[in-house]
Amino acid sequence: MNEDVMMRDTAVASTLRVVWDMTRVFFGLGLLGVMGLLWSLLAVPLYYLLPRRAGLVVGRWLIHTGFRAYLRTLSVIGACRFDLTALDALRDQPPMIVAPNHPSLIDAVLVISRLPGLACIMKSSILDNPSLGAGARLARYIRNDALRSMIHLAVADLRAGHHLLLFPEGTRSTARPIGPVRGGVGLIAKHAQVPVQTVFIETDSPFLAKGWPLMRRPQLPITYRVRLGERFDPPTDAQAFIAELDTYFRSALAAATLPEPIVSATTDD
Repeated sequence: MNEDVMMRDTAVASTLRVVWDMTRVFFGLGLLGVMGLLWSLLAVPLYYLLPRRAGLVVGRWLIHTGFRAYLRTLSVIGACRFDLTALDALRDQPPMIVAPNHPSLIDAVLVISRLPGLACIMKSSILDNPSLGAGARLARYIRNDALRSMIHLAVADLRAGHHLLLFPEGTRSTARPIGPVRGGVGLIAKHAQVPVQTVFIETDSPFLAKGWPLMRRPQLPITYRVRLGERFDPPTDAQAFIAELDTYFRSALAAATLPEPIVSATTDD
């Protein structure tokens, strides 16, 4: 009889743990959506009322502050653990491209939460999203749909004294330890004559990786750690630089705690 009671109690405890974990997961995802929607409602009038420079400053500062509060909330509810302090060393340094690997959807949130004033190259579909797009447009984040325009705007932003967040893969990792590095980072660094600071994002979970099923329960808490890699000088040969950067990322991430990506029919962030 005691054995039956123990088995029942164990089953109840396991069920409660599953419910609690999924509650935290959906609360975290829902909170980000709600924050984005509320920010968009404020960003729309500010986009038209504020001069471009003021809108850029206000927009980027509020996104940075909001992301810090969001990650703090995830820590408080025990959903995630973060070690992002390595990024603080990049504050107040001269303009550069901040180039992380891209294991999950939360990566941009991690970096922007530590670096105020950061410019960001984003997918056009995100900029057009009603929940996220207005705030990103106010911050003058850069669309990635037209290569020449993207390079022009990114170079101008760097020359204005800002850092630029650019994922060299262009999308979440499709292979371990990293997907193919694309050419944009080399072209922008060459034309702007700024260094490329590599960043390694490491996690112990494939949650929100490419192809992650939304209803799948991750093991909580999820740990995210960021460390700085080598800083490359502005390249003179963009194509050779891309090959060098690809090799460097693969070598440096080979021993990192990164999950295998779950490749599916979905190929975009």
